[in-house]
Amino acid sequence: MSSFINFRWQDLIDILVVALIAYRVMLFFVDTRAMQLVRGLFVIAAFGAVARALDLRTISWLLGNLMSAFLIAIPIVFQPELRRLLEELGRGRFLQGGSRGGDLGEVYADAVVKAVLYLQHHRIGALLVFQRHTGLKEIWRSAVHLRSEITQELIMSIFWPGNPLHDGAAILDRQVVIAAACYLPLTDNTDISRWHGTRHRAAVGVTEVSDAYALVVSEEHGHVLLTVRGRISPRPLTDEQLTRFVHRYFNPYGKDLTLLQRIKLEIESQWPGTER
Repeated sequence: MSSFINFRWQDLIDILVVALIAYRVMLFFVDTRAMQLVRGLFVIAAFGAVARALDLRTISWLLGNLMSAFLIAIPIVFQPELRRLLEELGRGRFLQGGSRGGDLGEVYADAVVKAVLYLQHHRIGALLVFQRHTGLKEIWRSAVHLRSEITQELIMSIFWPGNPLHDGAAILDRQVVIAAACYLPLTDNTDISRWHGTRHRAAVGVTEVSDAYALVVSEEHGHVLLTVRGRISPRPLTDEQLTRFVHRYFNPYGKDLTLLQRIKLEIESQWPGTER
């Protein structure tokens, strides 16, 4: 009680700064060898706490010395990761989180735009579905699961003529290409022009049953059309409109991204839900 009474507002700032730094360090090491070491250290620390609570002196002594050895070995074994961490700190991007969140979004958006423009130029039909809040697991669970990083080459190869995956749609989210060769529900809307084929009706159908977006590349006309909420764009998208849409999808908050929103997106990108 006395400690709580003596709690100052400076202590709150101190705790928040330390928590933020710890969070950024942990997030920086995600998907690296160092993350496996961090998990191992947490396991050893947990065993040590249990051993001390049960007064297991031999195990406590052994784990304590093991932790000391690890602390000496860490700077030697993981010198590249630590060097990269210091480089990010020197560039001023460590606390901003742009190196993983915003930059990756830009890379993914550029990859999608380049792939779509290539498919359009070569009259290769394609259907890309951009998953949002509504999960599409009912659709892609029976398709070919990819869970692959979004690249221009991957998207182009999926829809390349003769590829077994080209017949169907590819479903993406903001981190990966979830699946390919997905068969979408066709719309029953009779107001759609008869000039639109099955690919366009599938794009309309998936946006009727979810909040997803769908891009259609027409192999007959070389047009790119966008489908949102069951409505297909009346005119083909220009290159500028296509670029603006894709970049807005991968960077929904743009430059107005707050710290809390950035943290939320980074957590979602590192630990996506199983229903995605």
